[in-house]
Amino acid sequence: MSPSGLLWGACRTTLISLLLVCCLLPPGAQGQKFPLRVEPQNPVLPAGGSFLVNCSTDCPNPKLITLETSLPKKPVGNGLGWAAFQLSSVTSDSQVLCSGFCDGFQMTASSDITVYRFPERVELAPLPRWQPVGENLTLRCQVAGGAPRTNLTVVLLRGEEELSRQPAVGEPAEATVTVLAGRDDHLANFSCRTELDLRSRGLGLFQNSSAPRQLRTFALPVTPPHLVVPRLLEVGTTWSVNCTLDRLFPASEAQVQLALGNQMLNPAVESHGDTITATATVTASAEQEGAREIVCNLTLGSDSREARENLTIYSFWGPILNLSESSASEGTEVTVTCAAGARVQVTLEGVPAAAPGQPAQLQLIATERDDRRNFSCNATLEVDREILHRNRSVQLRVLYGPKIDQAKCPQRLTWKDRTTNVLRCQAQGNPDPELHCFQEGSWNEVPVGIPFTVMLNYSGTYSCRAVSSRGTYTVTVVMNVQGRNAHAVTIVMVVLVTLGLVTTTAALVYVFGLQKRSDIYQVNQGSTWLPLTSRKPEEAVGEGPS
Repeated sequence: MSPSGLLWGACRTTLISLLLVCCLLPPGAQGQKFPLRVEPQNPVLPAGGSFLVNCSTDCPNPKLITLETSLPKKPVGNGLGWAAFQLSSVTSDSQVLCSGFCDGFQMTASSDITVYRFPERVELAPLPRWQPVGENLTLRCQVAGGAPRTNLTVVLLRGEEELSRQPAVGEPAEATVTVLAGRDDHLANFSCRTELDLRSRGLGLFQNSSAPRQLRTFALPVTPPHLVVPRLLEVGTTWSVNCTLDRLFPASEAQVQLALGNQMLNPAVESHGDTITATATVTASAEQEGAREIVCNLTLGSDSREARENLTIYSFWGPILNLSESSASEGTEVTVTCAAGARVQVTLEGVPAAAPGQPAQLQLIATERDDRRNFSCNATLEVDREILHRNRSVQLRVLYGPKIDQAKCPQRLTWKDRTTNVLRCQAQGNPDPELHCFQEGSWNEVPVGIPFTVMLNYSGTYSCRAVSSRGTYTVTVVMNVQGRNAHAVTIVMVVLVTLGLVTTTAALVYVFGLQKRSDIYQVNQGSTWLPLTSRKPEEAVGEGPS
């Protein structure tokens, strides 16, 4: 008989036996005395794994022990009361059935196979690029695959802090949690993790984590930045523009842009705590003259704030103040001119020009009194309802010959010998003259304007000359120096004169006394005054009273 015929015969015999058992035996009677066992009982296997199943019984005379399963199987051995099979490619939950006969009774036993697999994908949904502080943030975690689901849990995390724990439901499973974003969440890592807990089945706790995602939070006040700009800016000048905003977080992450019209500026940005400051330097050009706008735009996260300020750029040329001759000779005509730019009104020495933009002029004949005279010019310009002022001044020098003020240079001096004195004489002129005083005859020079010690030989007449390139001016000064004994000499002279007078008087008295003894004096009674006359004796004798 061929092998196929033998196989068919065996199968037919087995089927007949099974039919007889099922039909002839009463229900529940099969295998009651000697049960059949399946090992392992209710195993948990990784997906795609294989394992050995052993069907066994204590029946002393078992028949036809076999294994019924939908999985690929391979007999690996048998003996009295047992049979072993290798099952492979276990990819899903299933059940195996062991069956056999003992003393005409059928024996059966089953085992449930549980397949576990790790999630194929555990992913935290992307976070917002920036999350406002104080607003709700929803975290979403998606889990694809993973079994058995009854043992699979999804955990949402901030760092290592557990935010939520939920069972994995659905395919794919999604777990969500909502948190209130705060400053502490800035740069925090969020993630989700699955936990397949098979410890109750004799295995371990299997975890799968998503890639972490970093959150960036920000706080931006509703107030606009504080923009400080000059209201007016002159062409050619440089000024600083400052833009500041407080109470923002994180200040170091803010982006600031400053622009003057269409011109982007290059600000230096600094942050301190919750404050950010941007400073840019603005140089006004003639092309920008007129009304302009400076804009400060501050961006943080997904929001921005903006401030705008007006700026007027103007040109203010002048005033330019000129002299036709800055150094003019005495008697020369000098013209003073003050000019400025368009729309500028100039006023020269209090006299305004005919119209804005027109120059102002002043003419004079230079005199000695005009030397070092200051001329001033005032310029005014109205810009954006504000009056701007500028002043210029210039000094005129008049060239004239030297002069000595005789009121300040005494022409006669009397000093004591060996005393300290100052010869106070001043000379004027442009250019400044040199002043020297020389003694006539000896040409000895005495200092002018500084102390010196006077000697007796300083007495005399001095010529004080002021000399410059414009000429010479001379003043004569007489200096009388008295010796220290001049007073005593005077007293002696007075005494000598007095003694001489006394001697002379005495001599005269003596002479008159001799005459008195020989003369006769007569009183003239016809007069109210008494003249004294002298007569000889013989004349007196011949006369009598009338």
